[in-house]
Amino acid sequence: ATLVVSGDGRYYSKDAVQIIVKMAAANGVRRVWVGKNTLLSTPAVSAVIRERAGADGSKATGAFILTASHNPGGPTEDFGIKYNMENGGPAPESITDKIYENTKTIKEYPIAADLPNVDVSAIGVTSFEGPEGKFDVEVFDSADDYVKLLKSIFDFESIRKLVSSPKFTFCYDAMHGVAGAYAHRIFVEELGAQESALLNCTPKEDFGGGHPDPNLTYAKELVARMGLSKSDTGGEPPEFGAAADGDADRNMILGKRFFVTPSDSVAIIAANAIGAIPYFSSGLKGVARSMPTSAALDVVAKSLNLKFFEVPTGWKFFGNLMDAGMCSVCGEESFGTGSDHIREKDGIWAVLAWMSILAHKNKGSLDGNSKLVTVEDIVRQHWATYGRHYYTRYDYENVDAGKAKELMEHLVKLQSSIPEVNKIVKGIRSDVANVASADEFEYKDPVDGSISKHQGIRYLFEDGSRLIFRLSGTGSEGATIRLYIEQYEKDASKTGRESQEALSPLVELALKLSKMEEFTGRSSPTVIT
Repeated sequence: ATLVVSGDGRYYSKDAVQIIVKMAAANGVRRVWVGKNTLLSTPAVSAVIRERAGADGSKATGAFILTASHNPGGPTEDFGIKYNMENGGPAPESITDKIYENTKTIKEYPIAADLPNVDVSAIGVTSFEGPEGKFDVEVFDSADDYVKLLKSIFDFESIRKLVSSPKFTFCYDAMHGVAGAYAHRIFVEELGAQESALLNCTPKEDFGGGHPDPNLTYAKELVARMGLSKSDTGGEPPEFGAAADGDADRNMILGKRFFVTPSDSVAIIAANAIGAIPYFSSGLKGVARSMPTSAALDVVAKSLNLKFFEVPTGWKFFGNLMDAGMCSVCGEESFGTGSDHIREKDGIWAVLAWMSILAHKNKGSLDGNSKLVTVEDIVRQHWATYGRHYYTRYDYENVDAGKAKELMEHLVKLQSSIPEVNKIVKGIRSDVANVASADEFEYKDPVDGSISKHQGIRYLFEDGSRLIFRLSGTGSEGATIRLYIEQYEKDASKTGRESQEALSPLVELALKLSKMEEFTGRSSPTVIT
């Protein structure tokens, strides 16, 4: 077996890699591949498993990724281990269930404790005589395989032209996560950007003390630089901004003083992929989104006559569709976007997809006096064509688990009579459309036939609007209730409203219909996205 072992560089990763290497040797693994300085982004690990061949022609069997994703790192913060399979995607439940069963019975484990530590800062192969025979550890360049793959997907030359234009400015924030290990190579060396375009691109064990989650709350520096914070920094913001999370699989896309929702982002990438991205020039096999993600992608799929799938939250559902050749582009509202080039979401891929679209839209306007087609122009043009899905998510964290369960049961019970629900709806807000249907989302995988139940409670309105309620994580800290509110607006004259204003009738309805305050004791959510 050949195992990849690396991660996002968070605290304890370097120790963990040496321990895993010694355990691998004692368990008869033939070789371990480690990214230089133990750094590999989650998408790069997927690329390495799928694309890389060792000097002896070996291919990876799987990978241990040391990450806790977008959660903070440091001695008192989070550490995580994730296993990916030979297709480059996360282990399915059938495997993780077996791992969990093993944790109940394991009494001892073999480890080659006498094996010397490997120098992870030097590229090269170290060979040992392990307890089970010959054992190699190969330290390799973290970026080579991933960059090579990206260059086969995108037209780097046209992006380079965009980046070199004085009309175009941009800023990339790695939030001191592992994306920093790729940012200089891709944006500066390959695409010719200035070093000053990179923000927080030195990977740190504690992510610089920050929370490496690319959203408007935590990516404060980038948000300020893009002219979106309350305290305006003066100066003209860049035309394009993007951020990554700790392990570089999530992304946030910003224009000058303009936020692109992840739901809109995946829809806009899908709508423009064939013309702007060479990898998709022969067409899209299909598109997919997670159920809570807005239906912006559905409208594009319908208009372009593409296969469309709505799946439960979890990237493995997309992976199944991709392995079966049924899906090219997919995304989720929690800042994850990707395609079938790998089996993980991919933050840098999403940034390059947007830069490709900008390059494509500005083909004739980079020289001369014509105005740059901006991120905001592209989004507003998309709304004018397909309509706008106003969207927000309310998170109520650490709610009493019993009360959260009662709230969800109350919402399921309401669904037994749609006429009754509509009476209540009209009593709360007469200006909201009628509920057309309501259910608990259930998914039958078209590939393996497996069924996922209780994936969220849905209220679907006649005008295409939706209310979704999901329960997440019922650990010692209590439960999190996630409420997703979506208002569809087809009228092009009404797609420029403030999001909060457009959504306020549905927000009021959702809170009263669910009796949120009554059940949880909360008058407002913990986080609004």
